[in-house]
Amino acid sequence: MRRFQVYWLALLTCCLIWAACGEKKKKTLSGDDPVTVQDFLEFYPEKDLPFAYGDTIFNKRPGDSLLISYKVISQFIPDSVLSKIVAKGQQKSPAKYYPLARIKGRNKDVYLFTNAFTGTKKISFVSAFGTDGKFIAAMTALAPDALANTQQQVSMDRSNSVAKLVTRKNTDETVSQGQDVFVLDRSVNQFALVMTDPLDEKVGELLNPIDSFSRKQKYTADYTAGKRNLVSVRDGRRSDRITFFIHFEKDGGECTGDLKGEATMINANTAEYRVGGDPCVLQFKFTNSSVTLHEVEGCGARRGLRCSFDGSYTRKKEPAKPKTKKN
Repeated sequence: MRRFQVYWLALLTCCLIWAACGEKKKKTLSGDDPVTVQDFLEFYPEKDLPFAYGDTIFNKRPGDSLLISYKVISQFIPDSVLSKIVAKGQQKSPAKYYPLARIKGRNKDVYLFTNAFTGTKKISFVSAFGTDGKFIAAMTALAPDALANTQQQVSMDRSNSVAKLVTRKNTDETVSQGQDVFVLDRSVNQFALVMTDPLDEKVGELLNPIDSFSRKQKYTADYTAGKRNLVSVRDGRRSDRITFFIHFEKDGGECTGDLKGEATMINANTAEYRVGGDPCVLQFKFTNSSVTLHEVEGCGARRGLRCSFDGSYTRKKEPAKPKTKKN
């Protein structure tokens, strides 16, 4: 019996040693040790969507075990980008970087949320990386102000839109809110502002990121259904393609959707958005005065769950060009 107990104790000890040896040790990024892009990405805790956080996150600085040194982070995010978003500071007070979240995007891009502290600044920024681990773009997500009556929040939804919300308590006890919404535009590898609602009581301005694109093809125009619903169509890279941007708000703004991309003309008056790796399939049926959208396959990652892209939009008349005076 004693031999049996000794045997099992020895076996258990071997198993524990094997498990300890097999366990992957988490890389430390606070020094000068070599770091791979995989080490860097996996250092950030993975989060599910929707994801949100506020300026109170800066109330407590993370422990030094989570510190990412400038030497490490600048290997994967260009120095020019870091300098623009976060001032490196004086030698006595260099910026310190801490991981906040890692989110897998709908196109398998990876989004990293990082908090940075300097002697005078607290900044949170989001950066995007491709499937090959290469840096795509970055932008400031949250920069707290010194006003006691304002609060800031950042969120990312399932469409990977990044929303920056500011809430202000006014002297008359009313509350005002302002919001900017950004999406990653892979055509230019930048975060593009697609919607803005000013903090003050004004009608929110809907920004069209392709407004200045060429519009020589038959159906290139802006199609609207109210002030907050837009289908913008511009020339594509070839004669059988169109470039488009869609933004809609339904149910009093409770359900919204955004989509920007390129569609192929499959017949004289029908275009179809269909991209490998994206489950969303969307059809555009044009007439001389309108366009009707039909969601052929699920575009749920680009919109709220209780609405769809289906709808009809009226072609907006182009402003008349000023007549040139003859001498």
